Amino acid sequence: MPTQKTSSASKAKRKTRTKKSATGTAKAPKARGSGTRAVAAPDPESARSTPSVRDVRGKYVYCIIRSSEQLKYGAIGIGSEPADVHTIHFKDVAAVVSDTSLEVHEPTRQNVLAHEHVNESVMDKHTVIPMSFGTVFKTREDIIELLKSAYDAFSDVLTKMQDKVEFGLKVLWDRELVIRELERENEDIRRLKDEISGQKGSTYFARMQYGRMVDGALQARSERLVADIFEHLRPFAVASRANKPIGDKMIMNAAFLVSRQREHAFDAAVKDIGARFEQLTFKYTGPWPPYNFVNIRLKLERASEASTS
Repeated sequence: MPTQKTSSASKAKRKTRTKKSATGTAKAPKARGSGTRAVAAPDPESARSTPSVRDVRGKYVYCIIRSSEQLKYGAIGIGSEPADVHTIHFKDVAAVVSDTSLEVHEPTRQNVLAHEHVNESVMDKHTVIPMSFGTVFKTREDIIELLKSAYDAFSDVLTKMQDKVEFGLKVLWDRELVIRELERENEDIRRLKDEISGQKGSTYFARMQYGRMVDGALQARSERLVADIFEHLRPFAVASRANKPIGDKMIMNAAFLVSRQREHAFDAAVKDIGARFEQLTFKYTGPWPPYNFVNIRLKLERASEASTS
């Protein structure tokens, strides 16, 4: 079962993951994979003769796996009444799907958690290529055509992702606390701060210079800390990816692809680096399907196919 591991300094402990983000609001996975979005609702004039879009059934796709065996996961799928989840096959590749209405699924907390729960359940025994939230096909035949047309790509990715999972690591700091440290440590910043505090007239230019110096020092320090963390963790991961930090407090937003055999070693490495940087807060989640790394691979393959056509 995936877990959320949130640490602050040396107090890092492994916790059972509750299916919500750190702020309590679930987030939809970014667009990944291929699919046909739901059709728009019919116009009011044709509503009497045309079935409601909610009444027209399609297939919601959660992920792609390698399996020749028909699999059933029970009523755990997306919908106000959880839908039965099963597989649709082409050769030894299968899509994990459930029946759904042909409508745009809003990324509500309930819907996102259902989408993630299916992927996590499948991931217990299979390598998973996660599809984007809201990927809906009209018919079973459409899904078989997807599996057939992208068979080589899916098969290649599944081979490369075999027995690998993703972990997320967000690192935050107290920005105001770091600024006070910089004021103590940096003579030029401290001098400007004192000048602004003691000046009776306009302090506009001094404040502008102070702001530029502080921003530069913050950037340099965050880059140094992030580089140290990556250097410490990379030996325990197959691959890593740096995503854009969110907000002023976050200095690192990274994903790591880790072999299942090295999962415990990676856990220990995160706890060790957390103990080294007591002023930072580490928010560590996983294991997840390889959202970041599968997406990169499929994009590269599509770009390669376009260049040769």
